[in-house]
Amino acid sequence: MANHAAPFPKESDSKGAFVRQDSVFRDRVTADGSSGYPAVAGRYHLYVSLACPWAHRAVIVRALKGLEDAIGVTVVDPIRDELGWRFRPDVPDPLHGWTYLSEGYAASNPAFDGRVTVPVLWDKETGRIVNNESAEIIEMLSGEFDAVATNPDLDLYPADQREAIDALNAQIYDTVNNGVYKSGFASTQESYEAAVYPLFETLDELEDRLGSRRYLFGAAQTLADWRLFTTLVRFDPVYHGHFKCNVRKLGEYPNLFGYLRDLYQTPGVADTVDMDHIKRHYYVTHTSINPSQVVPVGPDLDLTTPHGREQL
Repeated sequence: MANHAAPFPKESDSKGAFVRQDSVFRDRVTADGSSGYPAVAGRYHLYVSLACPWAHRAVIVRALKGLEDAIGVTVVDPIRDELGWRFRPDVPDPLHGWTYLSEGYAASNPAFDGRVTVPVLWDKETGRIVNNESAEIIEMLSGEFDAVATNPDLDLYPADQREAIDALNAQIYDTVNNGVYKSGFASTQESYEAAVYPLFETLDELEDRLGSRRYLFGAAQTLADWRLFTTLVRFDPVYHGHFKCNVRKLGEYPNLFGYLRDLYQTPGVADTVDMDHIKRHYYVTHTSINPSQVVPVGPDLDLTTPHGREQL
């Protein structure tokens, strides 16, 4: 099987450091329709990978808000080949019969020549991608679709906390969410160490922060928690070994590991975690890191054990 080596073209600088490409589709769905994309049921469709942490965020927020009936979802094959994300015969593209998600990118912008990413929020009415930036998609799912959600009262992005949430998200994105990739895809010792040390410095800070509060901003979950969760749940199974993020295992952080279990046990979340997809994607697709494509059977990670964090 031919696979992309990583990092991808245009995502590595002269010093061997991983540089993630920017998302290019940045339109917004709004509750009032002022953007030209009104938040109505049945109009939009999500294309996701259960292996990808960025797409996983969108799957979780869709479930928490109760948007399953309002926004359809299709899961691509966890194995990327040289043509990118593809659809499996047992889970075909229900809208167009595409073989690869790249066909949707080409339909939206024939000049697009970057890497095809997930999640994708697709507009069935105009026949184009609305947005492929996960941070913006989860904000839209959290706040713009309340009229068609079965859990409209859940506010994961409170207006009075947005500045603080955005600031913490920026730090966690740089050093943790993207930090594991910068560590794993580094092609020089210098660029690897420039990423891996800040990663664990931030994990140490988060361990301290979570010692006195149940979630990142207190008693209630926010988008910041779910942005962090999708990295943490992959940490010991993938990032610790595959991406050389091995200063410590997440299981060695009592507060962070309890926090991970707490979030995992939130109703509806465990069903979004597919460890088979996760491990097969990373270990089979990244042949520059794992040329044998052997997928490890461990670790034996039980996220269903009591966490005790409801007392905080």
